[in-house]
Amino acid sequence: MKTIEEIKEIRKNKREELDLRVNTKADTREKHILVCHGTGCTSSKSPRILENFKKIIKEKNIENVRVIMTGCFGLCAKGPIVIIRPEDTFYSNVTPADCEEIIQTHIIEGNRVERLLCKDIDGSLVNRLDELNFYKKQKRIALKNCGVINPEDIDEYIAFDGYKAIEKVLKEMTPDQVVDELKKSGLRGRGGAGFPTGKKWEITKGYEADQKYVVCNADEGDPGAFMDRSILEGDPHSVLESMMIAGYTIGANKGYIYVRAEYPIAVKRLQKAIEQARDYGILGKNIFGTDFEFDIEIRLGAGAFVCGEETALLESIEGKRGQPRIKPPFPAESGLWGKPTLINNVETYANITRIILNGSEWYSSIGTENSKGTKVFALGGNVNNIGLVEVPMGTTLREIVFDIGGGIPNGREFKAAQTGGPSGGCIPAEHLDTPIDYESLKEIGSMMGSGGLIVMDNTKCMVSLAKFYLEFTVSESCGKCTPCRIGTKRMLEILEKLCSGQGTENDIYRLEKLAVNIQKASVCGLGQSAPNPVLSTLKYFRDEFKEHAIDKRCRTNECKSLAKIQIDPEKCKGCGLCQKHCPVNAIEGEAREKRVINPDKCIKCGTCLTNCPFHAIN
Repeated sequence: MKTIEEIKEIRKNKREELDLRVNTKADTREKHILVCHGTGCTSSKSPRILENFKKIIKEKNIENVRVIMTGCFGLCAKGPIVIIRPEDTFYSNVTPADCEEIIQTHIIEGNRVERLLCKDIDGSLVNRLDELNFYKKQKRIALKNCGVINPEDIDEYIAFDGYKAIEKVLKEMTPDQVVDELKKSGLRGRGGAGFPTGKKWEITKGYEADQKYVVCNADEGDPGAFMDRSILEGDPHSVLESMMIAGYTIGANKGYIYVRAEYPIAVKRLQKAIEQARDYGILGKNIFGTDFEFDIEIRLGAGAFVCGEETALLESIEGKRGQPRIKPPFPAESGLWGKPTLINNVETYANITRIILNGSEWYSSIGTENSKGTKVFALGGNVNNIGLVEVPMGTTLREIVFDIGGGIPNGREFKAAQTGGPSGGCIPAEHLDTPIDYESLKEIGSMMGSGGLIVMDNTKCMVSLAKFYLEFTVSESCGKCTPCRIGTKRMLEILEKLCSGQGTENDIYRLEKLAVNIQKASVCGLGQSAPNPVLSTLKYFRDEFKEHAIDKRCRTNECKSLAKIQIDPEKCKGCGLCQKHCPVNAIEGEAREKRVINPDKCIKCGTCLTNCPFHAIN
């Protein structure tokens, strides 16, 4: 078991060794080659890149060069990513075959490999990470260690002030002081609703019981969301440490991390982190020589979206079917096995240690009046810089999409952004300058959610988008309450009618009325928020719904049943290629004659469009 003194010695010695990770003026006689090992880069062969670097360095007997696996750097669109410190050179789209050239040219000869340097959106080569527009408006707090430390090495976490916060809490603070610090910081839960974290901890602390529990909700189920996964992959110890602080504060000695089994890398690194912390005596009994004891177990979820709802998650941990409980009582009073239970999500916990070490005044100085700190977003969809971003609350949607995200590919127009996943709403172009915080998003009919942010260009049909989210909700409904189980199914049927050209204007009215009733009558927050994507698209894109219902037209041609494919007689040359490739013989006409499409046979597959060399089909 490590004593506090031994931990401090590790921190001092290891930090000096790793100083070049964060200090570009560090001693350049040693170099660190950082290779991203997040899920995205791992799927693009970053493990082979890591192995190749180590193999080449060993074969060439190169000294003072270390190859380090890290978590996600954030700019997933450019992966696999390799960064060389301390010069901070940023190489993108690296392949295993590039390792030899990087070692020879950069490490041995001291020259950058220009062809691998990351290009910014304007096409300019970027020599250093901090020169990229993607990072300039970000502020990394929850992601502070991601892309910097080896997530599988507890000593590296300790070197960057790891387990210093729990040490401070145990030695210098009472539980009430911890609660007070969190309340003054203004931190709100990052899992969706934004309930004040300090208040939640205070409420749970206030209930007397012989046993209490701390739970981490890592069941990240929103389509396109990967914030919590990246934190667990890149900095798992920060979550463990914050759960320990929570345990000390509310009077719990047991913690559970509920993480979906679809996150194998996160699960592996979490398990390794727990084992390392136990070996060091940081988890277990008499932590740091005090009478405080705490241990953590992992529980795997089977991928049910409803288990992201806190009470359904508790049911699943207990080995029951994941269905929401009736509230009250709330988990703070009666949670796991009927005992007081504190539940926060991964990103919320990732902020706790930073607040304890830097103080509530530091944290509350970031963000807006009612939304403090930063927020992590998984930026995806029709945007150039797909990836993970962390920005101060109050940053506008325009800044995220265009300054950080690099704008819309292929010069297309921004149409909308979906925030909050199946529980959120669409933000149209007219609200691009809306500050991203809890209140502002709620005012325009959306919500923060866990942090998925999907950007859409003008090729996307908003009726089809609403249908996509309803399909997801219907599929993932637990079926416990009638409004969600039956109501969302009826909503989906109406949307399917509209997209197939069978809908009427009255269907739009029925859709809206159903949505409002489901919001009012569903048992849990997921059912109550399920209609949000439909209501927000109806609010801002009602004209598209009317076109589907009245004109039987989809302006983007995304709804194939409403598409009208025609051959322009002025452009048709009679070559017959469209007729030759049509799979259902829907194109008529003799050799060298202009062709026409028989609408009764056409299945709107688009084969003729792609095969016409004269662009005569539209």
